[in-house]
Amino acid sequence: MLSANKNSRVPKIPKDGMTDLIRSIAAEKHEAGQPFYVLDLATIERLMDKWNCSFPNVTPFYAVKCNTEPALLTELANLGANFDCASLLEIDTVLSLGISPNRIIFANPCKAISHIKHAAAVGVNLTTFDSKFEVDKIKKWHPQCHLLLRIKAPRDSGSLHPFGKKFGVLPEEIEPLLHYACNVAGLKVVGVSFHVGSVAQDPNIYREAIAGARVVFDVADYLGIPKMQILDIGGGFRSTPLFEEIAGVVNESVQDYFSEPNLTIIAEPGRFFPETAFVLVTHVIGKRVRGEKIEYWIDEGIYGSFRPRLYNSCFVGINPISVKASDEECSQICESTIYGPSCDSLDAVAVDIKLLELQLDDLIVFYNMGAYSKCGGTKFNGFDMLSIPTYLVSTNSS
Repeated sequence: MLSANKNSRVPKIPKDGMTDLIRSIAAEKHEAGQPFYVLDLATIERLMDKWNCSFPNVTPFYAVKCNTEPALLTELANLGANFDCASLLEIDTVLSLGISPNRIIFANPCKAISHIKHAAAVGVNLTTFDSKFEVDKIKKWHPQCHLLLRIKAPRDSGSLHPFGKKFGVLPEEIEPLLHYACNVAGLKVVGVSFHVGSVAQDPNIYREAIAGARVVFDVADYLGIPKMQILDIGGGFRSTPLFEEIAGVVNESVQDYFSEPNLTIIAEPGRFFPETAFVLVTHVIGKRVRGEKIEYWIDEGIYGSFRPRLYNSCFVGINPISVKASDEECSQICESTIYGPSCDSLDAVAVDIKLLELQLDDLIVFYNMGAYSKCGGTKFNGFDMLSIPTYLVSTNSS
């Protein structure tokens, strides 16, 4: 087994060998009170193949905020992905891995001056904006930066978490803002970006947003601005059957609305890559039986990988593993609640679920835990949820 911060060979295992691997790591390296992650690098490779097949003309700029695990970023870089960063620290995280700054988009429409100055210093020269005030900051502190105008998605439905209230210009703001950025401030606006929101559920929202981006290109032509070259279709993708449907709508819409021969299309996928590639392994550190219901305490909670509004519990799979008995011997299914380790009464991970009965030091494994989980860790109540180790593995299909 390989921890992400060590330089040694990544073990290759069959997919059905993951449970044995988890038991082995728990027995050799971790006692109760020390959760850990397992990252399957082969899953990342398969997902990149899926992306390239569905989006052959769209370069992914992975949204670093989703999961900053260095091994994940390195693997994505090696597979050809670029990176969407929202802050100084995210930029430095990517650069520290030897990745070129020209593979980064500073995709935050409202940036602190210190972060803009840092982007200029390290050579990150592409960013987004959606206000006159942002133009003024960029003009003063990073005038050589190329800009993408962030537009508001046409509607706030069609995704699980819409972004329109916080980001994006309205249709009536497009012409005056483009004029100000290009003809008054003298900056280079080279394209348009949008984001339909986290976890898109209606493919047609992409078509509507692409039509909105076409309007911006046309307004730029009307104003005499140099031809725009970049269309950024944002994120909202998950590795589900809906992904292929979304890709079909996007590809068709680009053909319908854009005839520019040199158009560069990029995207900002977050959870698409890491969500299914990470497994979180926790230990049962406490147990209480009340009638027919069992309550468990584990060594992770809402101040770590289960931060409310960050991870999505409906996407997570739960698998109990006994460390002393075979899976067949753990046959009693009970009404159960799982609590995190802190003294906060709100620290509940799963309430009123059916679960095989477990004992102290047994394991509860959570699947699909790579998106907006590890990145939300804190040290609340003295529990260090920021330093959970990650072990690397590569599964094959056998």
